[in-house]
Amino acid sequence: MAASLPSPSYDRAFEPRTGELVEVAPGIARITAPNASAYTFTGTNSFLIGSGQIAVLDPGPDDDAHLRALLAGIGGRKVVAVILTHTHRDHSGLARRLMAETGAPLWSNGPHRLSRPLKLFEFNPFGRSGDFRLRPDRALTDGERVEIDGLVLGVVATPGHCANHLAFAVEGSDFVLMGDHVMGWNSTVVATPDGDLGDYLASLDKVVALPQSRYLPAHGGEIGDGRTFALALKAHRLMRNSQLLEVVGRGETTLSAAARAIYPDLAGKFALAGKQTLLSHAEYLAARGEIELRRTLLGVRLLARG
Repeated sequence: MAASLPSPSYDRAFEPRTGELVEVAPGIARITAPNASAYTFTGTNSFLIGSGQIAVLDPGPDDDAHLRALLAGIGGRKVVAVILTHTHRDHSGLARRLMAETGAPLWSNGPHRLSRPLKLFEFNPFGRSGDFRLRPDRALTDGERVEIDGLVLGVVATPGHCANHLAFAVEGSDFVLMGDHVMGWNSTVVATPDGDLGDYLASLDKVVALPQSRYLPAHGGEIGDGRTFALALKAHRLMRNSQLLEVVGRGETTLSAAARAIYPDLAGKFALAGKQTLLSHAEYLAARGEIELRRTLLGVRLLARG
């Protein structure tokens, strides 16, 4: 089904109103951090959940102005929890300071962890982006339900972008707080060893099966028909698999050469992200016996099977 869908149509027409409290759904408000970049789009969306008592989902980067904006939005209300979708620092960097200011405990799926162990001689180019030392007071697991001021959030484990990623389905509504798993402005980076493509595809299937279909991502605006968009993202990933199979089918190649063939317009740090994402595709295909992957001191080599 997913393979027959067109590629996703990205929507970059979003006004973040950085630093302002913006109501996005009943009992849910957004404050966007001032950390716009090529990777974070207009900045990280922090969400205040609840009315009387609240939780703060994804406090965002360690930034003084954003801390002031969050405290102004909280306005003296009791913060029952600081919750993380995952532990990339553009989401979790402010957690410790916000917890100190509010006395709130931290809820997450655990400290940052890789999707797989590092291989011999392998270096993780995105190692500094994750907080491996931030430990929650409450470890949230798939299928749990947490109540915030009358709003019930269903915890949905969505590994793929990274191993400890969670989404939160708002029961009795059509909304899912999606973190970085599905975003409307761009496809999600799934860069091994931090991410894993097989996990990501399975997590797409999991959110598609939810009754809720309006997605509130951590970067950019609401995705109105999230289910269709998630299926298009899956089709896009399967198309990349096909592209890689075609490149490898022409003869033995290096990962770097394959990345240049598939992402000819990427340069600099974007080329690095593309290469690591393509490695996730290569590992996915190798695990299924569709290509052979060899690691050498000079880099990864890819060979056709048969």
